[in-house]
Amino acid sequence: MKILVVYYSMYGHIYQMMQAAVEGAKSVKGAEVTLKRVPETLPKEVIAQMGAADAQKAQEKVEVCTVEDLAAADAIIFGTPTRFGNMCGQMRQFLDSTGGLWGKGTLVGKVGSVISSSATQHGGQESTILSFHTTLLHHGMVIAGLPYSFKGQMSIAEITGGSPYGATTIAGGQGERMPSKNELEGAKFQGRYAAQLAEKLAGIKLG
Repeated sequence: MKILVVYYSMYGHIYQMMQAAVEGAKSVKGAEVTLKRVPETLPKEVIAQMGAADAQKAQEKVEVCTVEDLAAADAIIFGTPTRFGNMCGQMRQFLDSTGGLWGKGTLVGKVGSVISSSATQHGGQESTILSFHTTLLHHGMVIAGLPYSFKGQMSIAEITGGSPYGATTIAGGQGERMPSKNELEGAKFQGRYAAQLAEKLAGIKLG
């Protein structure tokens, strides 16, 4: 059972969340989990001007994802920061290159799940995940959210991301806040949950 965790992270927040998702997915017996990132579309000069050079350098060891990687996976957990209530341009461009997979129905019946982030509590975390789901549904994927069985999303003891749509983190207006323990636990739970669903669907012909 192959689980692909693919993401884009400019400042490292989503990178941390996806590492937690990898940990959760690996806890499922028989899961072969791979972490990859989508191609960068911005020039290095622009990234440096945005203050993201160090965060990007820290991710250089993560292999760049290809469309073929999606086809080989049984479940795909996507991670994207929020851009005006939607996924980032880098992720959108990558998904726009999957028309060939759509034409063949390659992703039909595979598990799809989304993790996100935003600068503020009400900065579009949920709309980013929900709008992302539209693409997954067009591909015929089976969506895995973050069930309320993860009790951490019910807490009001601290500021935290997370909803039944998926795990999220709040980065702060200047990117100063990294994922909390509770947010990372949500991502870990979601990674395990997506892998468990893929395990249950294994061998079942859908579509």
